[in-house]
Amino acid sequence: MLGTIAVVGAGNVGATAAQRLAEKALGRTVVMIDVIEGVPQGKALDQWQSGPIEGFDTRVIGTNTYEPAAGADVFVVTAGIARKPGMSRDDLVKTNAGIVRSVCREIARVAPKTIIVVVSNPLDVMCYVAMRASGFPRERVIGMAGVLDTARYRMFLAEALDVSVEDIQAMVLGGHGDTMVPLISYTTVSGIPVTQLMDSATLESIVTRTRNGGAEIVGFLKTGSAYYAPSAAAVQMVEAIALDKRRILPCSAWLQGEFGLRDVFCGVPCKLGRAGLERIVEITLTGPEREELHKSAEAVRATQAVVDAA
Repeated sequence: MLGTIAVVGAGNVGATAAQRLAEKALGRTVVMIDVIEGVPQGKALDQWQSGPIEGFDTRVIGTNTYEPAAGADVFVVTAGIARKPGMSRDDLVKTNAGIVRSVCREIARVAPKTIIVVVSNPLDVMCYVAMRASGFPRERVIGMAGVLDTARYRMFLAEALDVSVEDIQAMVLGGHGDTMVPLISYTTVSGIPVTQLMDSATLESIVTRTRNGGAEIVGFLKTGSAYYAPSAAAVQMVEAIALDKRRILPCSAWLQGEFGLRDVFCGVPCKLGRAGLERIVEITLTGPEREELHKSAEAVRATQAVVDAA
């Protein structure tokens, strides 16, 4: 268990993440921060009062300032505007870059040794903004991308094959967006290659649905975006850090030569433990997979350039 875990943003993703963190008792205190007066305070009080029912003692606190989160072990950054129908993740970049930049400067001020888990979109570029604004090393700025994308991929596969999702082993790399790279060569069902259980046309349709997973939900909601699965994905990362589990999870990390890529945030297999990013696992990719990963990274790099020019 950690001392304090902070969540920046009391919207759907942030509030749901705070509730999950408290229920898992990953920290003695969960601090939820938001600029709107009363919202984090009210939601936090409501969540805290669910403790006797759910069986957790974690204290949940809502605030409009960063001081109650001073010295927090982990910050989960969800702040930013939500994606609207017809809006790509890249459309969010300028507005959310300003928000994340301001947030991470405050984080560095009150908790200079913390680990930042970025959830704000466009994810990979917001990781870049967070690292620059905080001045933290890459080990302490990690993006929630592949965990969510992989969950969607596994769920769609489990449905198509009519098997338990627990038996689907898979990984999605690349940028968190239309260019993400589901690794078919590493996709198995209890160790059985998925290509032995599913025809290529069905598999390709699932890959396409995975890439459009967020947009599909936005299309239904009309005025909002996904938050149950994204919050679960972020909390899985925090759990790996808090419990020093050394899990291998697909996360957005600052690459310095791995997979032939440099100076770009991109989803890759990451070993997460108490120190944050403990290692990038450089697996062998097929030729097409490596090419797709590089294309995805270049798409992220192009948006990073927009931030640099701003």
